[in-house]
Order: sequence, then structure tokens, then C-alpha cells
Amino acid sequence: MKMKRSNHICVAVILLFSLGSCKKYLDQKPDNLLTEEQLWQTRANAESYLNNIYARLHNNDGGDYATIGASDESSVSIGGSGTRQMVAGNWNPQSYIGYNWSSYYAGIRQSFIFEDNIDKVPPTQMSDSLKQQYKAEAVFLRGWFFWKLLEQYGPFVKLTETVSQTADATKYPRAPFDTCVAYINEIMDKAAAHLPAAWTVSGNYGRVTKGAALAVKAQLALWAASPLWNGNPYFNNFKNNDGTALAPASYDASKWATAAAAAKAVIDLGAFRLFTNVDEGKGAFDPYLSVSDLFITSWNNEIIMANNKYGAWGWVKDVSPSPGAYNIYNATQNAVDAFCMSNGRTIDDPASGYVETGFAGAGDTSAWGGHLRGEWNMYAHREARFYAYVQYNMHPVLPAITVDDKNFYSSSANQDGTGRVEYYYSGKSGQVAANSSNITGYGIRKGVSPADNIRNDVVGYRPQILIRYAEILLDYVEALNESDPSHPDIVTYLDMVRARAGLPGIETVYPGAVGNQDQMRKYILRERQVELCFENGDRYYTLVRRKLLGNAENQAIYGMNVNANDNGQGFSFTAFYTRTLFQNRFWNDKMYLFPIYQTDIDNDNAIVQNPGW
Repeated sequence: MKMKRSNHICVAVILLFSLGSCKKYLDQKPDNLLTEEQLWQTRANAESYLNNIYARLHNNDGGDYATIGASDESSVSIGGSGTRQMVAGNWNPQSYIGYNWSSYYAGIRQSFIFEDNIDKVPPTQMSDSLKQQYKAEAVFLRGWFFWKLLEQYGPFVKLTETVSQTADATKYPRAPFDTCVAYINEIMDKAAAHLPAAWTVSGNYGRVTKGAALAVKAQLALWAASPLWNGNPYFNNFKNNDGTALAPASYDASKWATAAAAAKAVIDLGAFRLFTNVDEGKGAFDPYLSVSDLFITSWNNEIIMANNKYGAWGWVKDVSPSPGAYNIYNATQNAVDAFCMSNGRTIDDPASGYVETGFAGAGDTSAWGGHLRGEWNMYAHREARFYAYVQYNMHPVLPAITVDDKNFYSSSANQDGTGRVEYYYSGKSGQVAANSSNITGYGIRKGVSPADNIRNDVVGYRPQILIRYAEILLDYVEALNESDPSHPDIVTYLDMVRARAGLPGIETVYPGAVGNQDQMRKYILRERQVELCFENGDRYYTLVRRKLLGNAENQAIYGMNVNANDNGQGFSFTAFYTRTLFQNRFWNDKMYLFPIYQTDIDNDNAIVQNPGW
């Protein structure tokens, strides 16, 4: 989708929406370089306008607070970054950290304008059926922006049309949470009625579908059922100025059944399936290739919604080790500990075979899909997703092609053509190396391709996956476990995710969890933590909706002992492998919601601030 930008469209993009500034631009007219009549007279201009609404889809190139650094799975090495300020408690309603309120409302406004005007395009330029499809896409995007507002800020200001320049802003307060949920569902139903279940023509990949609309409804239902918004006493006094309660006052167990049904609707659509390497024609099933290649193919049948205009360079550059990359988004020991052993057991299970210390003997058969001889035992015999998603000391680097490129990442004494990464103190990616600032002793491999060559800034195309089928399966089993813990689908669909990762079924490894709601919840959430790590802030938002982010174990962030001077010992330096507390983060329950920028509230006194801010 090309994104041709007329001057009128640029105005719509630049003029960020907030209710406090609605009188400034909500009724803006196109400038004299492209009139409103001209805009809607050609298909190309109309499609450009729609593409600019699509451009507001979140582009996670490493700058997303929720994906990088706001939860226990990762940290940002730059101390002055917004995310580091956030987790240190150094933010307020004027900080502008993670601020999306205005941008989402700008997208909402654009969606109304597009829907109201697309029929003006002459029939010689665009068919009625295509107009209907494009309207549905704009409606979906409107619902998406409302959903993202609800997720980050809580109850939003419900708009059903564009707001006049002369409108009284005090008549636009926030709507109650359940009203917001119902409205988003209404929008998604309207969009789904005129969209295909999934696209089969590559030229349409990246456009929204009925499957995406149903998936958003599943995400939304899970959000509404979870403890944050299902009778949370912290929100008892969360009210509009007129006393209207903005949060549900009591717990409603039926919301979990609603969430399970919403996720099952996506499954029953039959349009998506879990990706494996067999889909690429790469021989027999291989769990490592299946979980790694999922993110580096141009498209696959697991993708429900994706940003097709994504530029992967920023992500690869930020997560990969130096030299050659920035090495600033680091996985944590907390995340490493969540991955199972290859036998499907958690590392705290005495039967798992996990060994914390010492160097490993014989390695696995694949240099990419397992550990190598001489690597630390902590990393030996772990599940395939660990090797696909986490970069650790002494393991071969991914974004390098030739032997020379690989050797570039290792000191002369360690060069063996594999590019073993040196996160220890004096290593090429360690604390004293040039252009390095790794603070945990770990990097991120997820979404990085072995065909990338970050040394030479060569990164291949792939879409940014926003929703995928594995998430829906995990949504389903989580909701079903809360509403009907003995339902056999819990094991069936949880095992599908585990099997793709090469793990035995949950009933085989932990039979006592079957039918036991508390135990199964623990394994479901852990499976989600691993499967969806470093993706779209899922770990952050899971801990938020479950009211777990403030727990001490999720605020104490660990890594390896990166500051211990190895004195030239290199990979043989064992003190590096000591669990080290990197950060005790700050927490206040008000942080479960982001503050609305104070200027917006000052300009519209109908909007009440989120509790605690």
C-alpha cells in the first residue's frame, strides 16, 4: 500500500486530536492546494487518505514502552529513556511518556471523515463494493484506536461522529468502562460484516479482516474479564464530575465465559492456523525453525493482523549485539527463567534436569536450535523458543551472513566462524566495549533473521505481527480455565501451542494441573509469558490486567554480573554467570493506567484524570 500524502492528509496527520484542542481543528477544511472536492474525486487520493489512517497502527521498532522495558521481561540500557523514567517512578501527567491519546483520537477523526466522504468518489474511479470494503476498514481502524485507548488509559470519550468546531467540550466526558466495551464491540461487528475472513491475495496482506475484528473482540473480552476491570476496588471512586461511575463496581464471573466464547469464535472461523517450518517447505517439522521463522517470513497463516509497512531495521539494530548494532534492548534473567527445559518442565521442577552452574558438555545437534559444547549449563537443554528468542553469552549471533561477518562479533581469541557473542565485561558486546551498553548480559533474537546483516545495515522485509493465532489460543484457554476449569479444550488448545514449540502436552508433564484451576492458571500464564515474549507489550498488559505488575517479584529485575571485570578471562570467567539484581523498580497502583496529559484536561474540564494522577 503506497502512502501518497496530499497536503490535506498531512494536515490530518499532524493535527493531533485531543478533546481539549477540538475547537482548534476538529472542523478543519482542506487547504487551498487540495480542496475537499478534489480529494474525493480520485481513487488514488481516497486510498492515500485511508492509508494514512493505517499509518497510525503502532509500529514497534523498539520505541514501544510496553514491549521494551516496562515489564519484567526486558530493560532499556539508556538510563534517560522514557521507559526507564517510567519504571523509576519519574513521570507525571505532563511527562509525555508513552503519550498516545491525541494520536488515537486523530485516527478516529480521520476514520469518520473517510467514512462520510468515500461515496463521493466517482463510480468510474471506484466500485460500490470496494467503497463498502474501504468503509469497513476505516470503521475497524476506528474501533482499534478506541480499543488501544481503553487498554492504556481506561474509559475514553465516546465519539460517534466528528466533533464540530463550535462544540462545547464540557459535554464530552468519559464513558463508563462497560459502555466503552460495548461500543468497541459494536464497531467491530459493523466492520466484520463487510470484510473477508482473511485475505488470500498478497496485494491485500496488511489490510484488516473479519478475523482481525473478531480477534480484537476476543482481546477486549479478556481485558474486561480480568481483575483490573472486573470489580477492582481501587476504582471505587473513579467517577465523572457528575458522579457517574466509570468502572464496574462488582465482579462478574460471566465475563470469563464471554471472553472464552469470543476467542472460540476466531478459532471456529477456520481461517488461521499455527505456523510451522513445514509450511515453508523446509523438510520435516522442526520446533526451532517453526518458532523462529514465524516472525521473519513475508506472510503466513498464523498472522491475523499485521502492520505491512513495518521497517524491521530499527528493531534488529536495537536488540542485536554490538559491534554493528546498538545493543540497547536487553532481555532479563526473569525472562530467561520462564523458559522450560526441552522436556517441558519448568526449571524450578526438581525433575527438569536443570543445572544452574558449570559449563555444558556435549551440545545439541543444531548450532542454532540448541546449546553448544562449553556454554553455561544454565542455557543447556532448554526448549526451542529459548534459543530462538534470547541471545546469551557465548551463543552464535544471528544478524550476520558470512564467516567474516560472524567473526566481527568475537574477539580474536574466540573467532571460530560462528560469531559467539561476548557479553562479559571486556567482550565486544560487554561493558567496556565501544558502542555497547548491555546491562543484563542478554539480548533478544525474536524477529531477527539469520539472513540479516546488521553490520552492513542489511535487514530483510517482514511484517510486524500485531495479532496472531497463538495469542487467540492462549486467550481461549485462559478464559476457559476461569469459567469452566474442567473443560477438555483447555488441554487441547494449550497443547497445540506447546507442541509447536516441541514440548510434550501439559497433561503428560503436569497431570495434576488438569482440572485444577489455580495450577493450570499458573502454567497458562507462564506459557503466555514465553510464547508471546517481546511482542506488542503482551507481557506488560497481561501483568496489568491481572493486577500482577506491582508484585515484588515482577519489579525486581535480574541479569548476569555484567560489571564484574573478567581480567581477560573471557568465556571462562564464571563470575559473569552470577544472578545479579539489576534494578528494583518503583511501583504505585496508579500506574495500572497511564495519565491523560494534563493539558488535555485543562482544555476540557469534562475529562477527569485517572486515579492517583
